[in-house]
Amino acid sequence: MEPTDADRFRQAFDANARDVLGYALRRVEVAADAADVVAETFLVAWRRVQDMPAGTEARPWLFGVARGVLRNQRRGDRRRHRLGRKLRSRIAALPAADPGDAVADGEVARRALERLAPDDAEVLRLTAWEGLTPAEVAVVLGVPAATARSRLARARRRLRAELEALGWQPARPAGTGHVRGDGHPPVRDREEER
Repeated sequence: MEPTDADRFRQAFDANARDVLGYALRRVEVAADAADVVAETFLVAWRRVQDMPAGTEARPWLFGVARGVLRNQRRGDRRRHRLGRKLRSRIAALPAADPGDAVADGEVARRALERLAPDDAEVLRLTAWEGLTPAEVAVVLGVPAATARSRLARARRRLRAELEALGWQPARPAGTGHVRGDGHPPVRDREEER
């Protein structure tokens, strides 16, 4: 009875996984990278199980696959480093605009946000800092728009409670609205009423 592809793969894995890991460990700087190399090597082996030699000939074939995986990993690392340098230089040229800097009580707002649950803080940051609408927040969070709106409303209530607990008082411009800046209703001029 011929072994199935799954049987051939399992045999190759059982016989060679430790050796492939050793091969990778001796060629990377960070041990976690070796685990990635082994995982990718056996993923390729699974995809190409028909090309994989049987028995002891699988070992050098797997080393060849691991060598290719390492080359790809190094190329990817070099690309990421080049891109990172380019992005850092472009970011350094941008004005550093923190949305919290425009808020008069920015430090109080930051402290209040830190006291919120992470999900509440994120929905508020997405709307206030990133300028997203509730519908766009829903896309980011992967939830229905109605859920995002209700989360936003709850997060705003919780933020207000935290702000007030920190002693924040909302600024009210003097003499606007139905109450004057001193807390008394506006005084109407008798001439205006006629």
